[in-house]
Amino acid sequence: MNLTEALDKAVAALKAPLEPTDREQGWTDDLRREIQEEISVHRSALRRHGPWMASYLRPRLGEWMAREGVQPGRLHAVVMDAQTRLADARA
Repeated sequence: MNLTEALDKAVAALKAPLEPTDREQGWTDDLRREIQEEISVHRSALRRHGPWMASYLRPRLGEWMAREGVQPGRLHAVVMDAQTRLADARA
């Protein structure tokens, strides 16, 4: 899976309604929407300007989820995969 596919997967997962397990892991509807928007902005920038744009993107989604008390789980893994792929693209 490449960077764009990972971002697409994260956006799709975050657009879906939260499952009870997600809520137990600390997700709220507002947090889900905010992180989905952030990933969408990064995805749009990469599509519009090309892969070199990754060097300007500095996602801090892991820190954001930690501050909100989100525990590891399905959505956390998808978001962290997207963040890792963005960080790898910057290198």
